[in-house]
Amino acid sequence: MPKVLVSDKLSPTAVQVFKDHGIEVDYLPDVGKDKARLHEIIGEYDGLAIRSATKVTEKIVKAADRLKVVGRAGIGVDNVDIPAATAKGIIVMNTPFGNSITTAEHAISLLLALARQIPAADASTRASKWEKSRFMGVEVTNKVLGLIGCGNIGSIVADRAQGLKMKVIAHDPFLTPERAVELGVEKVELDELLGRADFISLHTPLIDATRNILDAAAFEKMKPGMRIINCARGGLIDEEALKAALESGKVKGAALDVYAEEPAKDNPLFDIPNVICTPHLGASTTEAQENVAVQVAEQISAYLNSGEITNALNFPSISAEEAPRLTPFVKLAENLGSFAGQLTRSGITGVTIEFEGAVADMNTKPMSAAALTGLLRPLLGDVNMVSAPALARDRGIAVEVITREQQGAYENYIRLTIRTENQERSIAGTIFSNGETRLIQVKGINMDASLSENMLYITNEDKPGFIGRLGTLLGDLKVNIANFNLGRMEQGGEAIALLNIDSELSAEQLARVAALEGVTQARSLTFPGQSL
Repeated sequence: MPKVLVSDKLSPTAVQVFKDHGIEVDYLPDVGKDKARLHEIIGEYDGLAIRSATKVTEKIVKAADRLKVVGRAGIGVDNVDIPAATAKGIIVMNTPFGNSITTAEHAISLLLALARQIPAADASTRASKWEKSRFMGVEVTNKVLGLIGCGNIGSIVADRAQGLKMKVIAHDPFLTPERAVELGVEKVELDELLGRADFISLHTPLIDATRNILDAAAFEKMKPGMRIINCARGGLIDEEALKAALESGKVKGAALDVYAEEPAKDNPLFDIPNVICTPHLGASTTEAQENVAVQVAEQISAYLNSGEITNALNFPSISAEEAPRLTPFVKLAENLGSFAGQLTRSGITGVTIEFEGAVADMNTKPMSAAALTGLLRPLLGDVNMVSAPALARDRGIAVEVITREQQGAYENYIRLTIRTENQERSIAGTIFSNGETRLIQVKGINMDASLSENMLYITNEDKPGFIGRLGTLLGDLKVNIANFNLGRMEQGGEAIALLNIDSELSAEQLARVAALEGVTQARSLTFPGQSL
């Protein structure tokens, strides 16, 4: 009989789920905080159910001789050493959608509290001041709500705000025009949202592209007297810049549930009178905590009893029999998606994934999910093999999968085609008989290139002297070239240079490359774990 340890506080209903599925369960909600005790007993268990208190470190993983799965009741897995778990074959799961309604409702609650200055008015009244004239609020009816991010939670906020008769506009690169119409929101570019919104609510993951998305320059573009709500991630807002905007009056008020550093005990915004602060309560409702606890119990039980994998962060849904043949192609598909995702800057409307040759006879579902994972992760951050197809559907991205017999020179061939509002881009690759991954086509241009951890992608005019200028510049920048791959559509037309380099380019170095004569586009690409 499989045995599970619950090392954090989970509801009695969740514990009963394990028992109902024939799982032996030990409920020890305090052991997660006792590292020595956890290390001592973890070897007895096949599954581990946690919240945020338990730290599944590399040391714990090494001691977990029987452990097959770790399930996090909630979305964040910063407390789990995923690489260590993956290396030992331990599945790491989370419950990414259990908190959506609760977080959206908290954002709406903060919006209304901000509009009517409820916390400050409450404190004033309790102090027997009766300051009616001081707390003049604003109606939200007919006001413009700007959503930065319109995925699962953002779309719920949009629906609730429309019930309050607000006009909702949204900036989200993955929101298609069709999905925007379905949600009843107007899709806009970020600068337009900043200039039009009376309220801005953030609902995007924290990744490099969104870090400090509201900085001093963004605040300058906002209309005077607007208000900001953040229930998404700390780090999306430059807190010092927000403080300056609040003190100048450019921003009338802010309501924050998340902070750049948590627990937030010494924050520059705490002393500002027109700021509402809550201690990361987005998921803190009885219903949400029950939902994620039951979900993680169901997921762990299903995996231990039948091998079913749901919401895994480090492994696709692949059977033991399929794994040896399929795994290299799953990785290829994810890398092709990552290549396209790192180059995409506008909303994706459609994706076509083509499997040709022997790979077409394999289980294409995990490969398709891997391609979508690689594609969506650069902009959405928390994406896994299971959630990626659902996230694509939520954003109205049409996904087409095509399988066919071998037609060309390659025995196995995967091609990913991305359609955006502005263009169509394709990338193709194969696995050689020795297991080596190769890129064989980019934007219809034939190539023969290997992937590495750090790469430089350039589109340029096919004119004499370009390669020499590029090589000289990279030499001046102290950037070492491992491989230099070239391709062109036709003589004198568009060409591609794809370089394997030994170190990641800085923003300043990339800008120097982009400014080089003949360059039309330059992007730095990263493929962690890939080596020549």
